[in-house]
Amino acid sequence: MDTTSLSDALDRVGVAGQCLDIKPLEWTFQLTGRAYTILYGPSATPSGTVGDYIDEVVPGSVIVLDNGGRANATVWGDILTSVAARRGIAGTVIDGACRDTRVARELGYPIFSRSYSMRTGKDRVQVEGVNCVVNIGDARIASADILRGD
Repeated sequence: MDTTSLSDALDRVGVAGQCLDIKPLEWTFQLTGRAYTILYGPSATPSGTVGDYIDEVVPGSVIVLDNGGRANATVWGDILTSVAARRGIAGTVIDGACRDTRVARELGYPIFSRSYSMRTGKDRVQVEGVNCVVNIGDARIASADILRGD
């Protein structure tokens, strides 16, 4: 099903399941899969990790990154894109910014995000929680929820 039909169905049953203001890098990108959620927060001293979770993600999953809508610290780039594509991850959804968008486009790896920027999240944000409830736009997403993007 396309996302407009799913959105209408969710509205009809009173579920706020739309990730507002989250858009694909390419209009052709699509994804479907169960959520593997990551919650980010401001970096501590010393800084925590940003992307060490990637080896734990099951192929076919959608990686869902709640970076609080931050545009000033990215949490996804070409290294994670390359690893995720090679491992058969279904795509990535980010409430915040990604970077290195050329690689995602070349590999056809679906990324849906609020924005993109060149500024790294290293030493700016860190992982606060894994497989916990996160917020993407106006939607709350729990680990293993089904996501669909087109």
